[in-house]
Amino acid sequence: MSDFVRVTYGQTGKTQEPNAMGMRPMQARVYEARAAQFLLLKAPPAAGKSRALMFVALDKLENQGVGKVIVCVPETSIGASFRSTDLASSGFFADWEVQPRWNLCLNGAEEGATARKVRAVREFMASEDRVLVCTHATFRFAFDEIAEDEGTAAFDDCLIAIDEFHHVSAGDDNRLGEILRRILNRGRAHIMAMTGSYFRGDSIPVLRPEDEALFRSITYSYYEQLDGYRFLKSLGISYSFYRDTYISAIPEVLNPDLKTIIHIPHRGSAEAYDVKQSEVGAILDALGEVIGRESETGFDLVQLTDGRVLKVADLVDDGPERDKVKTSLTREITGPDGKRDDAADRDKVDLIIALGMAKEGFDWVWCEHALTIGYRSSLTEIVQIIGRATRDAPGKRHAQFTNLVAEPGVETGVVTDAVNDMLKAISGALLMEQVLQPNFKFYRREDGDTRPPVEVDDEGRVHIGIGGLMLPPTARAREIVENDMHELVAKACQQIDRRTVADDVAPEVATQLILTDIIEKSYESLTPDETEAIRQDLAARMNIAAIARRMAQEEAEKGSADPDEGGTTAGPDTGPNAPDAMNLIRMVKKFINVRELDIDLIDSINPFREGFDVASKALDTPLLQQIQSAMVAQRVQMTEEEALVLWPRIKRFTAQEGRPPNPHAADDLERRLAEAHAYIRTKKAERLRATQEARG
Repeated sequence: MSDFVRVTYGQTGKTQEPNAMGMRPMQARVYEARAAQFLLLKAPPAAGKSRALMFVALDKLENQGVGKVIVCVPETSIGASFRSTDLASSGFFADWEVQPRWNLCLNGAEEGATARKVRAVREFMASEDRVLVCTHATFRFAFDEIAEDEGTAAFDDCLIAIDEFHHVSAGDDNRLGEILRRILNRGRAHIMAMTGSYFRGDSIPVLRPEDEALFRSITYSYYEQLDGYRFLKSLGISYSFYRDTYISAIPEVLNPDLKTIIHIPHRGSAEAYDVKQSEVGAILDALGEVIGRESETGFDLVQLTDGRVLKVADLVDDGPERDKVKTSLTREITGPDGKRDDAADRDKVDLIIALGMAKEGFDWVWCEHALTIGYRSSLTEIVQIIGRATRDAPGKRHAQFTNLVAEPGVETGVVTDAVNDMLKAISGALLMEQVLQPNFKFYRREDGDTRPPVEVDDEGRVHIGIGGLMLPPTARAREIVENDMHELVAKACQQIDRRTVADDVAPEVATQLILTDIIEKSYESLTPDETEAIRQDLAARMNIAAIARRMAQEEAEKGSADPDEGGTTAGPDTGPNAPDAMNLIRMVKKFINVRELDIDLIDSINPFREGFDVASKALDTPLLQQIQSAMVAQRVQMTEEEALVLWPRIKRFTAQEGRPPNPHAADDLERRLAEAHAYIRTKKAERLRATQEARG
């Protein structure tokens, strides 16, 4: 099982170090922006978004004229993150206090009839208390009734905080999105939106451009968070294929020594072969023998062949025992000093099996392996699942995400569907590779520039100079480069298909044609210069790590790699000289210096093909050949756009080889160049004839 992505981090401990007010670096960054009326925070799981809100909300209550705070979460289990919290003892000017009756996610008010939920919100609005916690659904219902009676003005001078903001969208059928637009348009309330997903998985924007322009956006990258951990050193993302049913592969992909969350397939998916309870039972049987259940926790006990007993939390069975299991999972085991007893808390449970749960807002710091079975079309869901394994905890050096998917079944005759499913899995991994990178900022590097080619600023942004880079020519283009690149990367990753990964695809087709098409469809009013500047930034963002790895590999093969660059013992195929074993920022800083980096070099690498090549290593040769044949059969016809993109490469080929590309060559790419060459000659002849006819 090969890692598609493997990133090593610095273990600086910076993300865990509080300042004089008890704020970690991300929280301090948000607090600096507390005066903004509308705040949008994008930060990974475990970064401390809940407490960041508390700091900002308390300042708005005390110093900015805000009278009430309403915190909205997607489900009741997340409401516990916003319970009363001691902040003053760490240096802040006040504590976060939520009266028990107003945390509707804890007191049972979220259960039962809608009328009761709305009444609870009405009572809060009429009270002297200042903080309410409820679900998205309760806020929607309450807003509708209150606004009907009193108008949107009823929420003036309130702070509306939306957790897991990616549940909101600009779509006309998204009620919460419509409510937020009403609040924004009135302009009298404050809004703080928080998400760990950076983008929606359904390609619908979270905010309309004109609405997003009103927000002060703060992005704290995955890389910043994980690089500042004390314990977690590396993260790997891999996938494995199975035949028949996924149960047959469980012994191979599930290491009982690792604390693991298993996400079984969605109901109705091709991978789900039985009722959910039976599938859970089959997983337990594949591990060992079920010998009983803990009465206090509800955890199942499974004895392995070596005599060890695993404690398994079943969150799939929605019977009466599930509430006991959920409570046991969230209950932290503490020692006599009141602090977490690390050893006892880690030993509390070994394996969690979930369906639709254990994603957002689920905090099991000991999770080392997130095993997801079946394809996930939502890239947001993939990011959320991986986030469950990326908490920092003592003794936890490596985190792993594995996607167990069905081997493309050419014997079924549905090769096209099989290929497309496999490409979906690759797209998710490719997206995570991008999400896990540092926050790159590119600038045009001119001759004589004395700045370091790669430099990291105080906020963790990596500034890289690129020769020939086209800078955004307008404020609109600069805003897109500053705020929208995660969204564009997500859209690009979803474009993996035959056009992007087949052997006969030139890299320029992916980096120029495909990326340009994505940008033009996302922003219809851009000028060609704006589009090209954004495209170059997007291509650089998707390829900079690949360029550094290639250069590092070249150095390693020469035997000149620095063994002090850092490494990891988390996997068998890594070592001190392996490029993927190096801290990514150090690798970029070291190897981008090797040669001049320019936009032509960036455009010469196909990021989609790199991902497909990794996936191909997990397939046997006959199967891979059939898949490649199927992709050739799906080949798109030559278009004028592709031909024009390939023309510079055709000219280079002809100059280097002393002949034009051969349509009968064994090399797939050369044949594609020949097709483009023929297409251009044909079109040129057609236009010449048309001109002659017009003259004659």
